[in-house]
Amino acid sequence: MINNSFLNVTSEIGKLKSVLLHRPGKELERLTPQYLEELLFDDIPWLSRMREEHNAFAKLMKEQGTDVYYYEELLKDVLDNKYTHKLFVEDIMKNCNIDNRELEYAISEYLLKKTGEEVVEIAISGLQKSDLPEINRELGLLDYIKSDFPFYINPTPNLYFTRDQGAVIGQGLSINKMGTDARNRETMFLKYIYKYHPLFKGENTSLWYDYTEKSSLEGGDILVLSDKVVAVGCSQRTSAKSIEILAQNLFQNSIVEKVLAIKIPFTRAYMHLDTVFTMVDYDKFTIYPGIENRMDIYELTKGATRPKVKPIDTLENALKSALGLPAIKLIKTGRGDALTASREQWNDATNTLAVAPGVIITYNRNEVSNEYLRKNGIEVLEIEGSELVRGRGGPRCMSMPLVRENL
Repeated sequence: MINNSFLNVTSEIGKLKSVLLHRPGKELERLTPQYLEELLFDDIPWLSRMREEHNAFAKLMKEQGTDVYYYEELLKDVLDNKYTHKLFVEDIMKNCNIDNRELEYAISEYLLKKTGEEVVEIAISGLQKSDLPEINRELGLLDYIKSDFPFYINPTPNLYFTRDQGAVIGQGLSINKMGTDARNRETMFLKYIYKYHPLFKGENTSLWYDYTEKSSLEGGDILVLSDKVVAVGCSQRTSAKSIEILAQNLFQNSIVEKVLAIKIPFTRAYMHLDTVFTMVDYDKFTIYPGIENRMDIYELTKGATRPKVKPIDTLENALKSALGLPAIKLIKTGRGDALTASREQWNDATNTLAVAPGVIITYNRNEVSNEYLRKNGIEVLEIEGSELVRGRGGPRCMSMPLVRENL
């Protein structure tokens, strides 16, 4: 398969040239207390303030020389075509599991009469039962059981965490299988952009993983450490099987030489690898203190039909060996203080986004961690995140790098 030079990520820290975001929208206003857990939120954000914070995040990246693309705008481009519009509606129906043919037909007809822009809005923000004109149909058992549920199509409030749906590795793309049903539609969005948007040229871009796989894989667990090494967290959201599949695909296409599989505790507090560990410079990483002693590290290399696996004793040794460095520095959040680190980790102190070697974006509320990073030679660019953080994610979670300069 011919590679498409538009996509290129061979490190975590190369100068960030282009990124995919989603601007928080109406889907966040459809969160209510009784459905927070189902939709993976702990709190209800204030949308207008949240959008201000997200716009400032995008503006800061643009000031650093980064081109910013948005999910909603790319999807609208894709659905301007009648053929993809129809396919998209069909896939929305499959994703929603309506389980009532009359209702499914009515919703499909309703969506097909909408413009591409309107369908994108509904696909992201959801379709309330009150939005659809009344139709004569026979009610099924599910209609009675879910009579109080307000949606035919659920909103996707987690979409602004664009890191998880996909990951560019080299000049190819992993379109991930989400670990929860609440987020499955998000990867469908990415597949349409990949396949039909001229920017991505899907027919010429290698696909390292597809969301149709059965094993879950989320982008918050994927760290491109160098042009030869990728780290993947084995976590609450990413399975060991998916790591093997991804690794073998990368090995067979000679994209990397090693994959470091890093097992972390399977809890929501440590949802992804990048919630406790990110790369900030050539030889520097920020880490939640104590987590390194709760990690199991395995080095994967190419095998005949599946990767060869070798346990590594410590994270530090794994990183030094994989990156060919004499030493690495682990910068502990909260300056290593357990209480401070725990509080600031809840506000994603470790979830940093590198926009260049040694230059990162973080939330300004993590004052102790940010100051400690500066004392360790890292330039810290701060953004306001009082509302953005309510979804339990930081700057890295909110960004999917498309192009980074090679180191």
